[in-house]
Amino acid sequence: MINEPHASDVMRYVLFDVDGTLIDALDNQRLVWRTWASRFGLDPDEVHRVALRTRPMETFAQVAPDRDPQECLAALHELEDDDVRTGVYGAFDGASEVLHALQPGAWALVTSNYEHRVRGRFARTDLPVPEVVVDAAAVQEGKPSPVPYLQAAARLGAQPKDCLVIEDAPTGVQAGLRAGMTVWGVNTVAAVDGVHRHFGTLHEAVGDILAFASGSLPHRLEGAATVE
Repeated sequence: MINEPHASDVMRYVLFDVDGTLIDALDNQRLVWRTWASRFGLDPDEVHRVALRTRPMETFAQVAPDRDPQECLAALHELEDDDVRTGVYGAFDGASEVLHALQPGAWALVTSNYEHRVRGRFARTDLPVPEVVVDAAAVQEGKPSPVPYLQAAARLGAQPKDCLVIEDAPTGVQAGLRAGMTVWGVNTVAAVDGVHRHFGTLHEAVGDILAFASGSLPHRLEGAATVE
């Protein structure tokens, strides 16, 4: 008779979104897009609304179809890089605690931003950077495609079923679900459609994230449709 492995014997992995999940940069993103829109004579509110649910090149195609997309992108990169250096933002409560507690090689970042900006923000907020960072340059398809999360799992040597995704946005939640992973939502008042569990803040989720990673969280809670 072959004994089944205990939950604690199964390697678990945690995949984090960045902006809105670990880093509180919502106001920064709004300011960057409003400034960008002003440069191109566009409605800042409409541009920001579109930018919240699309990747930059898709945003340009919708709000500025007559402009050179590379010119649009260069202007956006300039503003975002400046924000990394001079903007005012911080890490969400619980981010430092959970990232420092996770084992190296057991977690990754999956972001629609670029790695150099993530590193810049993490340096300014004293957060550790993992071995695996899947950014906008690493994939052809961004969230809500499952590709970014599947690439992170592959680079960690993980099976999707052993991965926990921590997200705050609907596109990221859909990406994690389509990848066949457990998805928990944080930092939103109401649960994003589809999440297996919802926590009002990242801080409230820290204990259960670490329990999942260690394999000590009861199986019934891993994908339970509950609101914390």
